[in-house]
Amino acid sequence: MRNVRLVVAYDGTAYHGFAGQCGTGLPTVQETLERCLFRLAGKEVGVTGAARTDAGVHAEGQVVNFFLPPEWAIPVKRIPLALNGILPEDIAALRAEEVPFDFHARFSALAKVYRYTVHNARVPSPFYRRYSHFEPRPLDLEAMAAAAGRLVGRHDFASFQASGSSAKTTVRTLFSAAVEKKGELVCFTFRGDGFLYNMVRIMVGTLLEVGLGKRRPEEIPLLLAAGDRTAAGPTVPARGLTLLRVEYP
Repeated sequence: MRNVRLVVAYDGTAYHGFAGQCGTGLPTVQETLERCLFRLAGKEVGVTGAARTDAGVHAEGQVVNFFLPPEWAIPVKRIPLALNGILPEDIAALRAEEVPFDFHARFSALAKVYRYTVHNARVPSPFYRRYSHFEPRPLDLEAMAAAAGRLVGRHDFASFQASGSSAKTTVRTLFSAAVEKKGELVCFTFRGDGFLYNMVRIMVGTLLEVGLGKRRPEEIPLLLAAGDRTAAGPTVPARGLTLLRVEYP
């Protein structure tokens, strides 16, 4: 059997997350990919994803891997072309390559990069509504950037995890956290070795409180030390979050 790594992009608006939810009837990206691979292979092909993005979250560079059955006839490089002919318009296969048998989309990853987009303007735009969170009030970018810098490092991020997680540990390493303004958009970009359930959305909700003057950047270490979800800010909506890429050795 051959192991294939596939990079996919999707608009997560219509999906209840990436991971399959067997028996619920709710559409997911994983199950959609598996149905299309079944049509190409004539048998079930299980897909493993690098990140279990939540309902409504998008991806520019989600990575999956799957094993081809022995009778598979389509060249690996042409798998994206074959898939894109039958995938719905809100999912696209970008590129495929054969990888070693022991490659695992999730466990082989070194880092994941997420971007959260805030539309910061006086008037909402219909063109940004599906991919950003609208915030009409002025934001202090310098204060948010200072606060984001205090999140960088290896910490216990329990204060930034929503309930319902099955993570064995809440310790994660955040390699970088950047805040940039691009016209009316404010982009929060995080690169880390892994992220807890709703961690990015809670970090952004907390940083927005800093930007609105409700918190000071100096409070971030205290929030980390608290280990209490109620100490951090709100969870911003899923629509502003995009998985940009997954990094491997």
